Amino acid sequence: MPMNYAKTALLLAMLTAIFVAMGALVGGRSGLMVAFIIALFMNAMSLWKSDTMVLKMFKAQEVDPKSAPDLYALVGSLAERAGLPMPRVYIMNNPQPNAFATGRSPSRSAVAISTGLLETLNREELAGVIAHELAHIKNRDTLTMAVAATIGGAVSMFAQYLQIGALFGSGREDRGGMGMIGTLAAMIVAPMAAMLVQMSISRSREYAADRMGAMIAGNPLWLASALRKINAKARQIVNPRAEAIPAAAHMFIINPLNGRGIDSMFSTHPNVDNRIAELEALAREMGISDSLPPSDGGRTDGVEVSGGDPREVWVAGQSHSRPRRPWG
Repeated sequence: MPMNYAKTALLLAMLTAIFVAMGALVGGRSGLMVAFIIALFMNAMSLWKSDTMVLKMFKAQEVDPKSAPDLYALVGSLAERAGLPMPRVYIMNNPQPNAFATGRSPSRSAVAISTGLLETLNREELAGVIAHELAHIKNRDTLTMAVAATIGGAVSMFAQYLQIGALFGSGREDRGGMGMIGTLAAMIVAPMAAMLVQMSISRSREYAADRMGAMIAGNPLWLASALRKINAKARQIVNPRAEAIPAAAHMFIINPLNGRGIDSMFSTHPNVDNRIAELEALAREMGISDSLPPSDGGRTDGVEVSGGDPREVWVAGQSHSRPRRPWG
């Protein structure tokens, strides 16, 4: 999709400009040149290695048909239904229920799911979430989202470095740029600008992925129920790794940083109630009104989760008694 590549190029240009401007404000011409060289390196890395970098950020571990046969088979069935090659499947050992997709193309894509998600959702709801992530892959959102995470993260790290430097008096007026004023501007304005750039690429994509994911799974109410459960539990569980990398928050199906459900320009995700309403409206369009999964807060179908190594989850058992499933 050329339009998505154009948006990625524009995003790279905007985040690069912010990064270079920070260097110029703090170090003048020399700071501009250093920041420009670093930005070029970060652009190349984010384009070719952003998926690997993001997965490492969250310590995701890859699973295969032997280590997690039930989960792997579910992802494979939904990918086939979506007309996609089989993505790599990863599990994050994290109690917060959440998930994201990454990769620069459908042929080099990955889906990452937290252990908290596997413990919270039943099979139908999990199918809805995985289908949502596959929709991001099919729409080629994942490259743009991963680039935003890596470059935006670099901007945030630079700002944190400046804050430390300012505390120890490294922002003197004789630094060649705008000195302390430039440092303060970079510390405050640049991260906010980078955040707004990230926000601009996330919100509409979530609605589109919700709709396409619901069509892939076959029932919009499964994803609606999953979003309701994930949002309620994510408010109660802190995700330390996400808090340490806020620039990657937009990648997750639900904001991992906080439980604020406000549709505003500063939110990485649309309001969950609004997303659920859209899915319920789609269900009515499809003539579906009575296929909500059980609301017991846990998994069904006899699927067991073993303790210890997070790669050993979803290893056995499935029932085929419920109708309308897109898998065998």
